[in-house]
Amino acid sequence: MLNKNLKFVFFGTPDVSSETLDILKKNGYIPSLIITSTDKPQGRKMLLTPPPVKTWAIENNIQYLQPEKIDTEKIWDIFKTQNIPDLFIVVAYGKILPEKLLNLPKLGSINIHYSLLPKYRGASPVESAILNGDTETGITIQKMEFKMDSGPIIAKETIEILPDEKAIDLRKKLIKIGGELLIKILPDIIENKIQLNSQDEAQATYCKKIKKEDGLIDLNDDSIKNYNKFRAYSSWPRTFFFKNNKRIIITDALLENEEFKILKILPEGKKEIDYKNFISSNL
Repeated sequence: MLNKNLKFVFFGTPDVSSETLDILKKNGYIPSLIITSTDKPQGRKMLLTPPPVKTWAIENNIQYLQPEKIDTEKIWDIFKTQNIPDLFIVVAYGKILPEKLLNLPKLGSINIHYSLLPKYRGASPVESAILNGDTETGITIQKMEFKMDSGPIIAKETIEILPDEKAIDLRKKLIKIGGELLIKILPDIIENKIQLNSQDEAQATYCKKIKKEDGLIDLNDDSIKNYNKFRAYSSWPRTFFFKNNKRIIITDALLENEEFKILKILPEGKKEIDYKNFISSNL
């Protein structure tokens, strides 16, 4: 059943955002407008590809915008013709929203962040938790302010990180938990019943945007560090080393008796093979 008590605009770009839209839709919350990033070249052929949220918007017949730059005045003009929205929901949009825009909706702007803020503010909280060997992480829903991930906390939920859990699997769990937590608190947001808790700035830590070269691994490094890196970067940028100037991607590995044990690899330009066969070959 459609929830008509909330008029909101959704900002998001990747799969994590479209999957959150699925949860909102399932519970009767449909955005009046979606704002997402522009199409980008992808793959070996660098074909111009729409972001998952644009695809979701088209499939669900929702109006969408793909501004190169967030121009407050242009977006303001759009809202003036449609009435000011009640709320902005932001999930992995990828651009900084101007302060004037954040404060535009009647109920403000909220964001789902995939860490226990103020820990791991920034672009890679899931990977950072695994890289650092954390045993727990979680979801934070915050009211947004014009400083990265620094807004007061509306709700939090903590979960365990399993010893062999990879970032892609942990993220799936967090998306589901984050979407469900959002659904749980939206009625209180609509009725202005939320309690805001300020973040402790002294406890804030930050994580960077991941680059392809971050996946380079030193096989002589600490085993636990290397295994955590493999888990964190298993889907992208993946962990790799070089042999004879060829990139060797590690596709399967485990930690056994505190030793980083590589099981399978993908040599550049070749098919996946067992690591022990690679070692005994001349590849």
